Amino acid sequence: MKETLLQIQNIFRSERFKKYAKRIGIFILILFGLLLLACGGLSIYFNQNKTEIIAKVNHKINENIKGQFHVTDFHYKFLTGFPNFTLALKDVQLKDNQWVSHKHTLLKANEIEARLNIWSLMQNEISIHKIIISNADVYIYKASNGYSNTDIFKPKKKKTSDQEKRETTIDEVVLENVHVTIDNQLGHKLFDFAATDLKSKIDYEDDNWKTDLFLKTKINSLAFNTVHGSFAKEKELEGHFDISYNDEKENIDIKTKNLKIGSDVFDIVAFFNIGKGNSLFGINIQTNILWRNASNLLSANISSKLNQFNLKKAIAVNCDIKGDLNVEGDPKIVVQALIKNNELSIPDGLFTNCNFKGIFTNNFKPEKGFNDSNSAIILTHFKGDYESIPLTIPQAVINNLEKPIATGIVNADFDVSKLNGMANDKILHFESGHAKTNLRFQFDIVDLYIHKPRVIGNVDIDKATFEYLPKNIRAEKTDVKLSFTEQALYIKKIAYKHKKNSIRIDGRIDNFLNLYYDAPEKMVVNWNIYCPSIDVKQFLGILKNNQATKTAQKKTAKKNVNFSNQLKSVIEKCTAIINLKADKITYGALTATNTKATLQMLDSKLLLKNGTVQTSGGNIAFNGAIEPNGKYYVFSSTAQIYRVDMASFLKSFHNFGITSFNPKNIRGRLSSNANVTGFMSAKGDLIVNSMRGRLSFDVNQGALLNFGPIVKVGKFAFPFRDVENINFSDLSGDVNLRGEQVDINKLTISSNVLNFDVEGIYSFGRGTNLALTIPLRNSKNDSQLATQAERDAVRDRGIVLHLLAVDDNGKIKIKWGKRGK
Repeated sequence: MKETLLQIQNIFRSERFKKYAKRIGIFILILFGLLLLACGGLSIYFNQNKTEIIAKVNHKINENIKGQFHVTDFHYKFLTGFPNFTLALKDVQLKDNQWVSHKHTLLKANEIEARLNIWSLMQNEISIHKIIISNADVYIYKASNGYSNTDIFKPKKKKTSDQEKRETTIDEVVLENVHVTIDNQLGHKLFDFAATDLKSKIDYEDDNWKTDLFLKTKINSLAFNTVHGSFAKEKELEGHFDISYNDEKENIDIKTKNLKIGSDVFDIVAFFNIGKGNSLFGINIQTNILWRNASNLLSANISSKLNQFNLKKAIAVNCDIKGDLNVEGDPKIVVQALIKNNELSIPDGLFTNCNFKGIFTNNFKPEKGFNDSNSAIILTHFKGDYESIPLTIPQAVINNLEKPIATGIVNADFDVSKLNGMANDKILHFESGHAKTNLRFQFDIVDLYIHKPRVIGNVDIDKATFEYLPKNIRAEKTDVKLSFTEQALYIKKIAYKHKKNSIRIDGRIDNFLNLYYDAPEKMVVNWNIYCPSIDVKQFLGILKNNQATKTAQKKTAKKNVNFSNQLKSVIEKCTAIINLKADKITYGALTATNTKATLQMLDSKLLLKNGTVQTSGGNIAFNGAIEPNGKYYVFSSTAQIYRVDMASFLKSFHNFGITSFNPKNIRGRLSSNANVTGFMSAKGDLIVNSMRGRLSFDVNQGALLNFGPIVKVGKFAFPFRDVENINFSDLSGDVNLRGEQVDINKLTISSNVLNFDVEGIYSFGRGTNLALTIPLRNSKNDSQLATQAERDAVRDRGIVLHLLAVDDNGKIKIKWGKRGK
């Protein structure tokens, strides 16, 4: 190594090396001197020929334009761009002949630097090696009548072989801080770019050319339809473009890879036809991008809708844009995206584990043009979990983005306990069971929410156990089969158990889904219910409303609620008409069989119509209503009672609160007509002194056994008759109920012991005032008379007593007298 260094040092010190070094230095000095002489010569040439050079430039420009070209100053840049001749044009303006009418200057530049080929210039040709435009505005304007300020450029003349060599060419273009606007009033398009840097080297082949162009710009507007707004608005763009021009086709092709727009990169292939009779263009864009980033690159009319949704992970996107630059309206846009293992957010919830292909097109039906009303979003092979519910959608279409309509098929197969993830835990709670759905759907989307849904298909739920918490209802191992048609929802089978009650249900709801969302208060549910056994009192709680809950719902009400809140609202507001058939019904101590009735549930009110039951050995036909009122239930009823056993019937209703006798004091078959209202307790017991209305009755084969008031009267008036065992040939009455008091309009008693009539007021508390009319004759043998007319003729013969039964400090006191005297 040391020897090598010594050899190199010896070479540098040798006389031979010094001799060659001196010659090289002299050569460089001579070359530099020649360079200075050449530049000086060029400067002298420009100064001596400036007028001629400017004339040539002006002549060249003027022969190619129809308008006005103005430059404030020309000057030569010494040594810049050597060996080319560099000419700087200051304050350049280029205007077309119609500038006065539209006021849009085609070109306004602080400086344009042109580097001209010296040898071409000496041969009377203008060959521009490089042009640099700095701090300029380019405004390309096309009026609504089709006129453009680019018409300033005259069409090319047909070239001869001699002229072909003299064609002006530009080898390289550089833009620095150039603002470019393309304002197409004819097609309602506006492209606006603030280019901070553009570099383009151009290769020519005859009239064709190609370039590798670098561009860094800000997109102020990329509006293919100014009504709808700009694509990629306010985004920074940076990248390289391969651009080529074919003169015969009048076509520009553009390709770019890894083009940066905002924070994302894109691969783009595009073409633009620039001939007068052909202005078609096409752009294809590919990228992997986040949903919101992609949405924010689109025009406002599209992004405002897409931003209501989101995908968590980046998606592979391919976008095709095709159109005509001279045609008004949007171009054709087709966007395709492949989504794998992603999370999809929608206004109503969240889909996880999403896989599907999505397509957007603004030309869903080819003959209807490119617009929002003909736009569609198409989903295919969709699989995902909605709030833990696995769903599959082979295909779904959202058509017409002005008034969106969604159509498709949805399938699901899941354990119903997964519904707890969707349901409000204060409304529904599912424990077990399995569900399968196969539904074809169509619904409108208003403000991105479901409206006027139409569903056809089936939902099958097997052995579901759940609780409806607001009503404290628990259903065990319930089977439900639902069938949706265009006309109605058919409930084919519900097997339901509640406490000791077993119920089988089928039914129909007309216009179900429209009313479910828009007007649940107009919904009528027609049920057919069969109960082997049912306890009425256990179901009264279903009618009870939770006022606190209702108040809270009013305070927090939103236009869109989750399905369980909506379900609760529907249950509370809809009208249910129930055709009930029960083998056995119990109501406290009352047991009825062979029950049939039509029940109508309206809000929290229960209406009973055309009811019939068999109880206490007789039949009862009834109509009625029950409605919660504070801590009580208000009821109203009309009833026709036919030949029920009085003792059993009175015992079932706790003797209606009458304490002066109990059911063991009476026997017989009761027939009655009643029209009464009143209150029941929360447990379903009658509050006797609340009843109001009218009651008429008739007892056949009746007997009064050891009835206290009669026994007292009998001992006073008939000491030798058996008043403890009275058999009736006639026991009938007509009374008005007024809460605590009963107005006895008529009470007729014909018996083997005595006959008497009663009228006046009977009170369950204080205020009894009854008038008793009692013939003294012995009626023991009246029953042997053949006809009722004969019995009526002898009934009041003889001495008649007039007694009063009045209240005396809560006890009944008997005294002589007539009522009112």
